[in-house]
Amino acid sequence: MSNFPATLFTGQHFAVLGLGRNGLPAVCALAQSGATVQAWDDGEAARAALAKAVTALPQDAAARITCAPIESLTGAEGLVLSPGIPHVLPKPHPVAIMAQEAGVPILSDAELLYWAVRKAGSKARFAGITGTNGKSTTTTLLAHILAEAGMPVAAGGNLGPAALALPLLPDNGVYVLEMSSYMLERLDTLHFDAACLLNLTPDHLDRHAGMEGYARAKTRVFTHQTAQDLAVIGVDDDYCRDIAKTLQAGPAHCVTISGANPDCNVYGQDNAIWQAGTCLARLGPSLPGSHNAENAAAACAMARFLGVGDAALAAAVLSFPGLPHRQKLVAEQDGVAFIDDSKATNADASARALGCYDRLIWIAGGMAKEGGIASLTPYFPRIVHAFLIGRDAAQLAETLTAHGVPFTLSGTLENAVPAAYDAARGTGTPVVLLSPACASFDQFSGFEARGLRFLELARTVTEQPQTGKAD
Repeated sequence: MSNFPATLFTGQHFAVLGLGRNGLPAVCALAQSGATVQAWDDGEAARAALAKAVTALPQDAAARITCAPIESLTGAEGLVLSPGIPHVLPKPHPVAIMAQEAGVPILSDAELLYWAVRKAGSKARFAGITGTNGKSTTTTLLAHILAEAGMPVAAGGNLGPAALALPLLPDNGVYVLEMSSYMLERLDTLHFDAACLLNLTPDHLDRHAGMEGYARAKTRVFTHQTAQDLAVIGVDDDYCRDIAKTLQAGPAHCVTISGANPDCNVYGQDNAIWQAGTCLARLGPSLPGSHNAENAAAACAMARFLGVGDAALAAAVLSFPGLPHRQKLVAEQDGVAFIDDSKATNADASARALGCYDRLIWIAGGMAKEGGIASLTPYFPRIVHAFLIGRDAAQLAETLTAHGVPFTLSGTLENAVPAAYDAARGTGTPVVLLSPACASFDQFSGFEARGLRFLELARTVTEQPQTGKAD
């Protein structure tokens, strides 16, 4: 919000709980826009980060920030609650209870961005993208297409910059926001001109009291839509197929998408995106597999609705460089390709990667999600050998044993990567795939750190120069 009016929220008071990647920018943005802010985080390191950030603010903005436990919400316009802090399930935070009892809106930073943009007088449009898998790629691809077409665009939310770190766009601009289920359950007035639900598989079930609650949160991306808006829905899973029927009877123009089904409005086929038999765009090597065709179909449908012409669309899709840690080639030697798919933190995401290769060495493990890797059994014949890491390696090993898949309990990436390289060369297997099907927090700060470590190790064993970061 660096170019928002400095008086936008003058005379208004907000509370911010949680000073992570969403909360800290919210505090600074609100104070720089004239609001008084009471901020708190139970973590000492987070409070220290706020203290450091405050020193870089103009003196008048810094003076409007108080860091203290939130004991009252009297006079507050809203409570900005970090996405990871529950307000309903599994157990609401005491401050969230306080807000509900006082009638104070509990907001995500994306909701507050919408408030700020409209309060500043901009008519910029909003595009919202959600789904269990693929939302980061789709968000980045859509933003890339719009930018290549010459539109003012800002992308963020659950991906990349926090919503309140984005600039004020002019009337012809587009905000492209990746929306998690945690953010969506806190929508108030945010209205997406173009909204997309890519897919649904079980995830975050404890937070949403099961699959029904999770699906309900995700479908909130379509809240407030009218006949002038676009609703894009993937139909490659049963949950979304049911949701599509409701959307098709709703007010917004509904477009169905698929990674491979030509019966949909926009679909992937022959490494390209099609609509009614017309090729919209060819897919480059950065978008492999039917799952990425689904992502690209969504981005193409939304881009066309937002005004991108056919030639600009085709050129932009083909030039898309891809995202780190999503099936990225990070090293290659002796006929063996090392593929970093560290973003695959659940079995469904790994299924999308495993389906891209006929024979592979698989590195998997970490903190397993509900159901483990049992759903991946159709892909087990492709796995020449698996190297298992992390906390739940033994659990994954039980599943592999039951299906006769050879494996090694490696424990760490440091052990797994050189052993996987040796196995690939010894068996003539062309791919070493890191697609963990598990969360990373048992051994790493996040999937990014896990992917970077894989890159370092892969380039070490293949004796390639270190770049210090993913391509």
